[in-house]
Amino acid sequence: MNGVEYFRAGDGRPIGLLVPHEFDDFESHPPTFETDEEREWLKSFYRVESAELERRTKAHITADELPLQITVLQRPAGALVKPHWHLNQRPPDVETRHQVMVCASGSARVGLFTKEGEHVADVVMAAGDLLLMYEGHSIETLEDGTRLLEIKQGPMPEDPFGDNIALELEEERA
Repeated sequence: MNGVEYFRAGDGRPIGLLVPHEFDDFESHPPTFETDEEREWLKSFYRVESAELERRTKAHITADELPLQITVLQRPAGALVKPHWHLNQRPPDVETRHQVMVCASGSARVGLFTKEGEHVADVVMAAGDLLLMYEGHSIETLEDGTRLLEIKQGPMPEDPFGDNIALELEEERA
């Protein structure tokens, strides 16, 4: 079974999470649809065979309070999410701008760091992998032709270079 890999700082706060291209651990991240009211809502907004199928083909990866939400969908032909949009009830209250990195081709090594400079992990991304980054990071491409797609939390700052804060790494301070 291929599941999500979580990376946390020493104090437990999230630093990143990797969703591998072969993700198939839907059972560990089910949406709701347990009550009659939730099942009725599902029927009005989705065209799926059953609430049970929806629970086995939709994974809510991130905690509800985080400013970027990751959901993985693996639906059979004919499944439909009816046209809709999402209301932003409140702006996120976070110090760092979160990012999603998708490796479209090739491979890359992404270092995950706390904003204080603690190295948490190195993640090697392959084509199709998705990485959610909460705090510091470095990126090293490992193959010619590597293509990465980066999605940042917005809006962009007035000074697009001013929001890039260099880290003093723990080993540099020692």
